[in-house]
Formats: sequence, C-alpha cells, structure tokens
Amino acid sequence: MTIRKYPQDPHESERGRETADTPAAKETAKLEGKIAELEAAAAEAKDRYMRLAADFENFKKRARQEQLETIQHASAELINRLLPGLDDLHKALDHKPKGVDQSWLKGVELSVRKLEEAFTAHGLEAIDAVGKHFDPKLHEAVGHEESREHPEDTVVSELRRGYRIRDRVVRPALVKLARRPDELPAESSSGSESADGNPKA
Repeated sequence: MTIRKYPQDPHESERGRETADTPAAKETAKLEGKIAELEAAAAEAKDRYMRLAADFENFKKRARQEQLETIQHASAELINRLLPGLDDLHKALDHKPKGVDQSWLKGVELSVRKLEEAFTAHGLEAIDAVGKHFDPKLHEAVGHEESREHPEDTVVSELRRGYRIRDRVVRPALVKLARRPDELPAESSSGSESADGNPKA
C-alpha cells in the first residue's frame, strides 16, 4: 500500500498564528489570567483567615487563664484571712481540757471539718512539711532542733500549717529544721598521765 505524501501547506503556520490572535483566544487568555489572580487572592485570604483564627484561639486561652488567675487570687486572699480562725480551732482541739463536754467537742470537730471541706472545694490543700527537706518556696524556717535521726535541714516540727492553691502558696508552713548536734571534742588521754607514763596523783 502506497502512502501519499502531501506537501506541507505553507499557509498552515500562519493560520495557527491567526487562530491564537483571534478574539476568542485573547478572551480565553484573559480569563485564565483572571482565574490565576482570583486563585492567588483566595489563597492569601485563606492564609489570613487561618492566622486570625489562630490568634483568636490564643486570645481565648489567655483570657481564660487570666480569668482563672484572677479567681484564684481572690480566693487566696479570702482564704488567707480565714486561716487564722481555722488555726484557732485546731489549737482548741489539740489542747482540749480533760473532762471536756463531748457534745461540745464533736461540735467543734464538725465545724473544723466543714470549714476544711469548703476550703478544699476552692482548691486549698495543706503543704507537706514534717519529714520533708526544707523548701524555701513552701516552708519558712523559724528555728532548729538537734537531731541525730534526720538529715540536715529536714523539717522535724511544724509550728503552723501551710497551705497552697495548686501552684500558688497561700501561706508557707512555719517549721523547725534538723541540725546535727555539735560533736564534743575527744578528750586527750595524754593529760591523764605523767611524762613517765604513770597516772597523775
């Protein structure tokens, strides 16, 4: 089978150029450029929206944190004013006289328990002190006690209970710290003998 080859039309390339220059082709190119501009604008608007959304979310978090801190500060101030009354009730229970009326004692114990429950509901908790190593953020040292049983600067007694609300210290605990007793210098045996090795008279 013979394939006939036709000579290339010299006007074909010119017709292609004319097609590209037609009003329809120009309008298509114009629309494509407009679409590209709109897509770029849409991408920029989306990026701006995402940044604004992230900023707003961070703002809400900061606002919630500031509100929580304000509430905690107000609660801490109020509780700090009420703690001396709780201290007095604890002292009354710790030093109750012999033969005290049991109904009165139970009434005081109930009052203490209710007050402590109310404080706990607001996040108040007692600070661990006795047996703990001294922490200046939680404890306030007011003295020392000699002890061979505890390491140096261990809290051995608590004079006033400390409290905190989460990480905020409402009142540090007043404590006494352990201190190793001073070792007595060893007595020299040479002083009990004379120069010739015999005991002194």
